[in-house]
Amino acid sequence: MTLAPETTELKIELALDGDWFTVCDLSTLLPGRGVAALLPDGRQAAIFRDRSGELYAIDNRDPFTGAAVLSRGLTGTHQGRPFVASPLLKQRFDLASGRCLDDEAVQVTVYKVRTA
Repeated sequence: MTLAPETTELKIELALDGDWFTVCDLSTLLPGRGVAALLPDGRQAAIFRDRSGELYAIDNRDPFTGAAVLSRGLTGTHQGRPFVASPLLKQRFDLASGRCLDDEAVQVTVYKVRTA
């Protein structure tokens, strides 16, 4: 059975420098999967929607390897906190705080995210 794509006109926006920047349509985000978005300054953000519909956005660059791959990582929860595991070295990053769950000295940027 094929499911019809979700139809919505809602856009995902990130807070950047005091303004909101549209990155994609909400229908682009599949629960439990991430997408990468190119930001105006050349950085990339990884945007996620969890299975309950909550939205998260973090820097897409893995600080351990320098590769822009976090949007391709596996999502899960640890002690009730949502995380993404890097597809390269498997370090887990808390999606709400950006803190690395495997090395507390490391974290990634977290972006405020909303639908509009």
